[in-house]
Amino acid sequence: MDSVTQAVLGAGIQGALLGRVQGRRALIYGAALATVPDLDVLMRYPDPVSLMTYHRGFSHSIFVLTGLALLLTWLIRKYWPQAPYSGRRLFLTLWLVLVTHPLLDAFTVYGTQLFWPLPSIPESWAAVFIIDPVYTVPLLLASVYAIIAGMTRNARRFLAGALIFSTAYLGFGLAGRLAAEHRVRDAMQAQGIAVTELRAVPMPLNTLLWRVIAKTPDGHYYEAVSSWFDREPPEWLRQPLHPELGQALAGVPLHQRLRWFTDDWLRYDAMGDALVVTDLRMGMAGHYNFRFKMAERGPDGNWRPVTPSSWPGERGGWAELKLVLARILHAQPPLPLAQWADTATR
Repeated sequence: MDSVTQAVLGAGIQGALLGRVQGRRALIYGAALATVPDLDVLMRYPDPVSLMTYHRGFSHSIFVLTGLALLLTWLIRKYWPQAPYSGRRLFLTLWLVLVTHPLLDAFTVYGTQLFWPLPSIPESWAAVFIIDPVYTVPLLLASVYAIIAGMTRNARRFLAGALIFSTAYLGFGLAGRLAAEHRVRDAMQAQGIAVTELRAVPMPLNTLLWRVIAKTPDGHYYEAVSSWFDREPPEWLRQPLHPELGQALAGVPLHQRLRWFTDDWLRYDAMGDALVVTDLRMGMAGHYNFRFKMAERGPDGNWRPVTPSSWPGERGGWAELKLVLARILHAQPPLPLAQWADTATR
């Protein structure tokens, strides 16, 4: 999630648990500590694939963060033994502030290595968009109220209520994802479309409209759209994955890492003399967030792997966002998926 959301989440937790003793400082301490896992962005990597796949790594591990919470608890109790709260309560607070950061990240689609150093596929539960005002605003309002009013009983209750609401909202997002996947799968089965893999991703700023991507056995995938309020079948667009192009990258370590990180939700395109690899999980038809040039065509016509570089593309702007938000309530007109998809191969 975005930094503001992570900060107000940490502030809310520490304020609710230690605000009675620490006062307004609890909000500052919690907000600062909650940003610690994202300090990995200060690390430098030689290419954008490494940057993408190593972010949310060791610093987001619940094992590492549990150890950090224990260390901080020991240090605070050692140098401030007269602190008016127990070591258990302090550890619980610090641990929750730290581990809820990667747990919240895991509710987005990016991929969070919660169990580093175990080599499991990064957690990507895709229940909320990376920026969602319905999740963030209640926590922000509760924190602002606590700053103005002080850490009164009402302020602490307000913070606790905002935390309960935000947690329930994550559950609502998971339910929305499952419903969208079920709806699109049923619609495709009704039309005789075989699906090997399928997953839903929330569209920008909400959990009511879902983008569903589905792979087929013949090397294609579908971009589908489904809203909670739809009364008509989902619209979709069939697109090629070009898996044969991916063979040129067989055995390339960074390609293997990208496949692992994305759970192999990749598309390959020959763009002139460049082989471009696209992460299909983030973005929407024609407007993908992560695209990488990973090979070049040599004079003999064969592909040669190169150090990955970012491939420029359309990200979508206000015009597209307005169409997306309008699509939440109205199935007609459908989103111009075919028109947007044309930009993916330019």
